[in-house]
Amino acid sequence: MKILVIGLNHKTANVEIREKLAFNGPKLEEGIFGLRRIPAVKEVAVLSTCNRVEIFTCANNTASAVDNIKNFLSDFHDMPRNDFEKSLYAHTDSGAIRHIFRVASSLDSMVVGEPQILGQLKDAFDFALSKKTTGVLLNKLMKKAISTAKRVRTETRIAENAVSISFAAVELAKKIFTDLSGKSFMLLGAGEMAELAARHIVNNGVTDVMVANRTYDRGCELAKEFNGKPVKFEDFLNELQRTDIIICSTGAPTYVLFKEQMQKVMKERKHKPVFIIDISVPRNIDPEINKIDNVYLYDVDDLQDVVDTNILERKKEAEKAEKIIDEEVEKFIKWMSSLDSVPTIVALRQKAEEIKNEELEKFKNKFPEIDEEKIKAVEYLATAIINKLVHPPTVALKEDTEDRDELIAMIKKLYGINGDENEE
Repeated sequence: MKILVIGLNHKTANVEIREKLAFNGPKLEEGIFGLRRIPAVKEVAVLSTCNRVEIFTCANNTASAVDNIKNFLSDFHDMPRNDFEKSLYAHTDSGAIRHIFRVASSLDSMVVGEPQILGQLKDAFDFALSKKTTGVLLNKLMKKAISTAKRVRTETRIAENAVSISFAAVELAKKIFTDLSGKSFMLLGAGEMAELAARHIVNNGVTDVMVANRTYDRGCELAKEFNGKPVKFEDFLNELQRTDIIICSTGAPTYVLFKEQMQKVMKERKHKPVFIIDISVPRNIDPEINKIDNVYLYDVDDLQDVVDTNILERKKEAEKAEKIIDEEVEKFIKWMSSLDSVPTIVALRQKAEEIKNEELEKFKNKFPEIDEEKIKAVEYLATAIINKLVHPPTVALKEDTEDRDELIAMIKKLYGINGDENEE
């Protein structure tokens, strides 16, 4: 049995193709059962996200499985095979194992180190388990992928550095205030990037929120989303005295906050620290404000510098993660190869047990007068002898050696074990 991964992702297919091949809602259950009915497919799980559609399977004949899965995808999604076939990749054996471990560890993600993919993989595995479409191999593989991802996060700093503008804003705010939960926050304007940064700020514990927008109705909508207070744009200066964090993106062609205004605000605040992020292009906050004591002003270029530095750091951590994955892949391959000898070990013990039972039955028939206690003693002796005889070949079969296939064949021949029956 071989492990096979067939799929596509954000690197190989545009969003239009990914959307058409996605297994969403009821399609997931219908799709996973349809895939399991393919004769070449023995086990199956499906991972379907906005950035990837991947089918994890175990198959005796991978070439047949790949061809049948492509046909299934075409029929199931009503999409000509030629429209998506070039976007597909297929990995088998160690390549498939490595791919799944890298996906789980977010090394194959659009943003390396992002945490969502591990949760999505867990959900995919749980769904396949609930539908009973997985077996020994995929169950072990998926659990190992999850534990490998956890090891990567524990032993590297791959997820610690912000690699988006909005996350970088939160990271800088934490450096200034450490704990954001007791701070007040104002969203000045409603640019898309500023709004996203605001959501991250709120998700980090800030509950005192104000929204000032030129279109007051839009400001009211956003304030409601953040459980905050709407402020008329012309009144935002009056609220700055009690504001610790400001994110600005108004779309105005010039400054909306000047140095002289901020100096007055700081005097009213008794010079308590203020953190300001100006994501606007052109800038809406006078850069001279940064010269005021205890005012920390960052613009979009400053945030991009943080992101670029953090991306480099994540790349370094990704190299460490790849080494961890190398180790885990090797361990899993050793475990898989040990499965080859399991049927022979089971058959050998069965054979020994049959011999023991046959000889005990002959002994009982020959000496019917012997009492039950002595019969049990003879049974104990026979079991001990059998165990000692079977132990050395069992140990040899479990060892990861180059000649294990030859050893399996030799033991089958010596003990008259029918390989096909016992493999089944």
